[in-house]
Amino acid sequence: MSKDTISDLITLIRNADMAKKETVQIPSTNITESIVKILLREGFIENVRKHQKNNKNFLILTLGLYRKTQKGIYRTRTILKRISRPSLRIYSKYQRIPKILGGIGIVILSTSRGIITDREARLQKIGGEILCYIW
Repeated sequence: MSKDTISDLITLIRNADMAKKETVQIPSTNITESIVKILLREGFIENVRKHQKNNKNFLILTLGLYRKTQKGIYRTRTILKRISRPSLRIYSKYQRIPKILGGIGIVILSTSRGIITDREARLQKIGGEILCYIW
């Protein structure tokens, strides 16, 4: 684990998704909890549980998202991409926040009013640091 908790969160979810794991355990911080709440609300994860082990708090995410086809059941892939990082911060005004796949994906921003999605930022007319893209 590095000092960049957002990258760690994205990497853990991406690796668990590629390995077709049902659950993933991530360290709990205020930032990761805010991002996980957005992922849960937008439907990218199914469930979140808090777990404490050896005086350390963890979040256990359930990465469901299954679809049924004629050939069987498969899980849709969630693609997460980190944009702003500690060595290169990317900021955007609310008018210039990008739309991912024509609005299908979401952009997670860190603003003065907390961590919010691109739609909420446009409605509230506030910009901020672009943390990641999810589709």
